[in-house]
Amino acid sequence: MADIADTREDSQFCRLVVERHLATAGEVRSAAEQLRASPKGESASIGETLVSLGYLTRSQLSRLQSGSEDSGSRPAQQIPGYQLQKKVGAGAMAVVYRAKQISLDRTVAVKVLPRRLSKNTEFVERFYREGRAAAKLNHNNIVQAIDVGEAGEYHYFAMEYVEGCTVFDEIAAGNVYRESEAIEIVRQIAEALLHAHERGFIHRDVKPKNIMLTKDRVAKLADMGLARETTDMEAALAEAGRAYGTPYYISPEQIRGEVNIDHRADIYSLGATFYHMITGRVPFEGPTPAAVMHKHLKELLVPPDHLNTRLTSGCGAMVEMMMAKDREERYASAREVLTDLDLLAHGRPPRYARQNVGHEVLDTLAEGKAIEFTPSSRSGAAGQHSAETDSRVLLPVTIGLGILAAISILVNVILAVWR
Repeated sequence: MADIADTREDSQFCRLVVERHLATAGEVRSAAEQLRASPKGESASIGETLVSLGYLTRSQLSRLQSGSEDSGSRPAQQIPGYQLQKKVGAGAMAVVYRAKQISLDRTVAVKVLPRRLSKNTEFVERFYREGRAAAKLNHNNIVQAIDVGEAGEYHYFAMEYVEGCTVFDEIAAGNVYRESEAIEIVRQIAEALLHAHERGFIHRDVKPKNIMLTKDRVAKLADMGLARETTDMEAALAEAGRAYGTPYYISPEQIRGEVNIDHRADIYSLGATFYHMITGRVPFEGPTPAAVMHKHLKELLVPPDHLNTRLTSGCGAMVEMMMAKDREERYASAREVLTDLDLLAHGRPPRYARQNVGHEVLDTLAEGKAIEFTPSSRSGAAGQHSAETDSRVLLPVTIGLGILAAISILVNVILAVWR
């Protein structure tokens, strides 16, 4: 959100406004556009602009600015070995501070569990599980764990400090990513997921807010709070029937609370994130989280290349395959996702995500055989296309056959005249 405001604090303010449903992302974008259009010095802040447009009330702005969002007092002296300097983020479960690790004289991030949650054993266990999971992973595209522990009334988790922003910040600022830029970011997160999956971990909460971007545009996957080992059947059974994840990006099997969630859930969520990046819209919208999740289960996905016509058909095919409702029809692994991303990045069609008319159809035409169309024109994404998509495929094939027939008739007429 750096192009809206000059400070990281204003960026976090806008994020809080959207997270708390005080204003929509579209309303924040509208305010940002007005702020940009205002002569310098006339608009004091994005908050004042939101109030002037009627998106926020004055009392809501005051509460947000006063930091009454249960951030807790800064426990600078309560965490030995760390000097907490500045609050840089706050979520439903924790507050994050920029800090100095005294022993190594380096800047780190320290996530602190609020005191009100410290007596909740489920939240505390999830907090430590995040630290343990992150500690077992060592990859340039994953935020590195440093330390986890308890000091007085506080539970804390120290990790690599990433100076930059999140993908969500940029989307909330009105940025729709170019295909090439989105491919590069998604490719880096796919590398992170491949590393985690090969070590038996599934993230279960891949989304724009959990993708950090450094100033050099290195993408790092953050927040292992919902991560789980695939072999941890005790945890899987304990969570059975409950939906863990973020409604806009959650996979159908997570919504159903299935026990055997695997790495393909992360591929779905990465696909939903990819969709949001290149269209500026989440895949499914609704008035409530339950309504959004129902659409993930039942509603057909509008292909991203229908919303953003600048996208290549290969990119659209990839996203649709990643977001297939039936996980058997998604990419089998993050490695396959990487293969197709690399092909797209070099201007070539994807290998695994079939596009409108595949080689099989062309071979059949060449042999003069009859063509049978399945409900989906892109194998690997069955059930994701409407009748409109099928007709989009059938029409060019029909036209092509008609042209071939006309040419054949013309040749026969010419031969008859010559005879």
